Amino acid sequence: MLTHFTVGLLAMGFLNRPAPMGVPAASRARSSSSVVRMAKTIDFDDASREKLMQGIDAVANAVKVTLGPKGRNVVLERSYGAPEIVNDGVTIARDIELADPQQNVGVKLLVEVASKTDLKAGDGTTTSTVLAQAMVKEGLKSVAAGASPVALQRGINKCARRIVVEINKLSKPIKGNDDLRAIASISTNSVEMGRIIATAFEKVGALGSTTVEDGQVLTDEIDFTEGMEIDRGYVSPYFVKNQETQSAQLNKPRVLVTDRKLSSMQEMVQLLEAIVKTKQPLVIFAEDVSGEALSSLVLNKMRGVLDVVAVKAPGFGDRRRAYMEDIAVLTGATFVTEQLGITMEQVTPDMLGTAERVVVGKEVTTIISTGEHTDAVAARIKLIQKQKEEADNQFDIEKCDERVAKLGGAIARIKVGAATETELKDKKLRYEDALNSVKCALEAGVGAGG
Repeated sequence: MLTHFTVGLLAMGFLNRPAPMGVPAASRARSSSSVVRMAKTIDFDDASREKLMQGIDAVANAVKVTLGPKGRNVVLERSYGAPEIVNDGVTIARDIELADPQQNVGVKLLVEVASKTDLKAGDGTTTSTVLAQAMVKEGLKSVAAGASPVALQRGINKCARRIVVEINKLSKPIKGNDDLRAIASISTNSVEMGRIIATAFEKVGALGSTTVEDGQVLTDEIDFTEGMEIDRGYVSPYFVKNQETQSAQLNKPRVLVTDRKLSSMQEMVQLLEAIVKTKQPLVIFAEDVSGEALSSLVLNKMRGVLDVVAVKAPGFGDRRRAYMEDIAVLTGATFVTEQLGITMEQVTPDMLGTAERVVVGKEVTTIISTGEHTDAVAARIKLIQKQKEEADNQFDIEKCDERVAKLGGAIARIKVGAATETELKDKKLRYEDALNSVKCALEAGVGAGG
């Protein structure tokens, strides 16, 4: 039989240690009072299982009240600020900690279950918590009755694989926007919130991205961004063409993408002379543009010789390189990088990309593609999705989704409005869970019961 034990830390108190010869009694007393040793409590069999089950029950019973469209809310106390009213299983589970360290082991097990579900699927954390409680409860009964824990685990894994196959057979694909609205409405428990999510997905498409942000008004709003948007603007305000909007719009420009720091004009002269002859606008994405190169570009811009805008590369470190490669793929440009041994003197007009329109603001740049490089973009999206599957943390997964959406060409932002901070947090959690539910439904379909 598998021995199950739980380890908790308890203080034993003060212990006397033998003092060296010649040390006075008072010194000996002081030295003995300064030593505190910690011990570990080890439980076996039924005693350990009982404590484990108590911790699991504590979490599951608090979480299961939120299950389903008729689920209720849970109030979480905060040491500062107003309490939170939530309907999200993983948020509730993470907030629970028991005084008994042995029961707390069971709590941590269910928190791990909910967290993994949240990371992989984004929703269904309450369901997975309730299922885990039932599986542990019935499993402990079988072990107590003499079943082999190892054989029991193998049986559970075998059944799980067969159940997944059967669920996939029963699932039905999403047929239209009405199905999306129904799924989102059930997940958020709100028809209006479901309508907003369905509208967002209808506009951005399968490859687009929908994010949730804090709004500035009391009602919920949706903003749509067309094309690839990067969080970098022009290097110098002298590139501005529209003084009212403080932006520069270039129609059908050529696009240079490089990870080099451009400071010398000499290395760019040959390329710029070729661009001047074609009278096409030019957008430069580089790690930095400064010194002689920047002043010369600004001077030619102001004289009307060359319609040009320089933009700093987005992101940092390895992620910066990935963003630059995305821009190169979207525009059909050759990524001019030191790693390929390409110098600026070797760059020709054929290595430049093209775009339908580029709008450069103070802090944001939007690239509208020509649509001529759809095959390369699709291959790039597949590569990013593979990187997402291999990612081991939520931040990297979100960045991969963001890159796919930018390449796909559309981003929707749901700006959540609320009268209080408590209501805002609750609505944001509902929106996030519903968005993940809709994404899963689009990928794998939907079945009876969710």
